[in-house]
Amino acid sequence: MTQPPKKIGLWTSTSLVVGSMIGAGVFMVPAAMASYGSVSLLGWVFSAVGAFFLARVFSRLSSMVPKSTGGPYAYTHQGFGDFAGFLVAWGYYICVITANAAITISFVSAMSTFFPVLRESAVAAVGTGLAAIWFLAWINMRGVPASGKMQLVTTILKLAPLAIISIGGLFFIRLENFHPFNSSGGSVYDAINGSATIALFSFVGVECATIPADSIENSGKTIARATMLGLVICTLVYLLGSISIMGIIPPEELKHSVTPYADAAVIMFGSNARYWASGGAAIAAFGALNGWTLVQGKLPYAIAKDKLFPAIFGRQNKKGAPYVGIIISSTFVSLFMMMNYTKGMVEQFKFLVLLSTLTTLVPYLFCAAAFVIIRLKIKQTKGLYTSLLVGTLAFAYSIWAVAGSGQSTVYWGFLLLMAGIPFYVWIAYKKNRQVDNN
Repeated sequence: MTQPPKKIGLWTSTSLVVGSMIGAGVFMVPAAMASYGSVSLLGWVFSAVGAFFLARVFSRLSSMVPKSTGGPYAYTHQGFGDFAGFLVAWGYYICVITANAAITISFVSAMSTFFPVLRESAVAAVGTGLAAIWFLAWINMRGVPASGKMQLVTTILKLAPLAIISIGGLFFIRLENFHPFNSSGGSVYDAINGSATIALFSFVGVECATIPADSIENSGKTIARATMLGLVICTLVYLLGSISIMGIIPPEELKHSVTPYADAAVIMFGSNARYWASGGAAIAAFGALNGWTLVQGKLPYAIAKDKLFPAIFGRQNKKGAPYVGIIISSTFVSLFMMMNYTKGMVEQFKFLVLLSTLTTLVPYLFCAAAFVIIRLKIKQTKGLYTSLLVGTLAFAYSIWAVAGSGQSTVYWGFLLLMAGIPFYVWIAYKKNRQVDNN
């Protein structure tokens, strides 16, 4: 008799949220914000508040619609039906596979501190990237518990250096480094808006615990707790880390730093600290890649179950892993990653990443609206107005995030979503024919 697949609990689910949110990119954010001055710390606060309302939406949706595998897709499908659900899933899926390619490149870049050949040889860099992609594909094909254990370990390892610099750095702060307050050249409002736009992308992934809902123990309560706990952990790391680095490194130096956390570590502990800071960046990228590899298998699996994606994505192995979806997705990730090391295709890769940016924000928009719709369908007045307020604020924040991503991103992102319509028409046609034949 086949044993049912094991499920993961609170701490592993939390590590999925934290591990997916904290990738290698966070190590560069303090430098990207340095041009705004210390006012950028308010940008972090603004984005954290907006992310809080989104986290509340996902937490409550996980309780209202338990065991709905697919996260943003499942909630949009529940609230708006097939077409909207498909568009969100289509864009989100493309976002995941292109983001995984970018994360892999970040991992290889961090590893080049220890192995300089990775900077000099495209073959070595591609080989290392492919090894990481397919090793984690193999881990995820061993089931969600195996992926969860890897995620828990890498999350603990990536948080260690971040926590040391974020908390320990508070004792090395020089107050003069926080001046001027606003060095952007514009108004305080514009500076907060600009820095918050950069910060908001560090909160992408807050929804990740909702995607493998069918593999989480007591999913309704566990996902809600993991989502909020993961958000709190990440917010503390981001905010304390930014305060420490801004206080340790003079603003003019920070603007031009390509490794702000490593530079802060050197000031705090000496030149050898650069290596463990780079090691932290490598582990952060590796852990994020593991978490998003789980997502890139579970998401198309959920869509295929609703017959809105080819049925092959719904195949599972004995361990309950959607192995075909993982293999197909990892193949695309590998191709996109290799494009970065091909001279003639670098711009194409950057273009794909640009297109995927909006597709991380549109699902939030739809989920906030779906939350309101689903909540209104529940015939319970207790807490109704609070829920409507949370959903409205989350929707407003999502609108702001979409607008803040830039006109070019919105334009090309919209075209990307529209490109999925012919695929949907074909899927819907096959689905209807199957129903007629039955």
